[in-house]
Amino acid sequence: MTTPAQGLHSHVLAALGLAITAGEYPPGTVLRTDELAQRFDVSRTVVREVVRVLESMHLVESRRRVGVTVLPTARWNVYDPQVIRWRLAGADRPRQLRSLTVLRSAVEPVAAGLAALNATPEQCRELTEQALGMVATSRGRRLEEYLVHDIAFHRVVLSASGNEMFARLGDVVAEVLTGRTHHHVMFEDPDPAAVTLHVQVAEAVRERDAARAEELTRRIAVGALQELDVLAP
Repeated sequence: MTTPAQGLHSHVLAALGLAITAGEYPPGTVLRTDELAQRFDVSRTVVREVVRVLESMHLVESRRRVGVTVLPTARWNVYDPQVIRWRLAGADRPRQLRSLTVLRSAVEPVAAGLAALNATPEQCRELTEQALGMVATSRGRRLEEYLVHDIAFHRVVLSASGNEMFARLGDVVAEVLTGRTHHHVMFEDPDPAAVTLHVQVAEAVRERDAARAEELTRRIAVGALQELDVLAP
């Protein structure tokens, strides 16, 4: 259950995070705790807690007798799921989606090839179940239901690779897929060819065909980039 204090904290964090990542507070801007408390009508304690979270993301830096300074974009933890969410909510969404999709295209094919070598029987089974779930929800404008299976599918691929660095990118990929859906950078129904490719990736992993799993996943990534050319040029 969310308490009133937690609700205020979340509200101020989201508002400041969105404002900073959207460029409303350019790098070098100094934010004052008292002014923020007055603006959001919250206590300075709430503001300080929010600032600590933003510091952990490297969006700001707090110094005594200076205040809270907005840091350059190069310092931000761009892999933090909340930072990704905020950036996708802003005007820079097309560039962010492209950047993140290129990252996926570099990582996920390799992860799929490794998954074909390392996946457990349980992971193979789950991959197949999620792929079939994608098929079942790919028609009738059921994008939210489809999203659940899509995220789960890619999490399994990354985890089944056996590489802990790839596995940690599960939250990043989840935010990309969620942002693409919630900000309408998707067709009303998923591309049938892409859905079929997911099923084929599950088959290749189950059959321990690493080369095919990698190639099929690369085709999924290329298709995602091509969709961006149409929907978020």
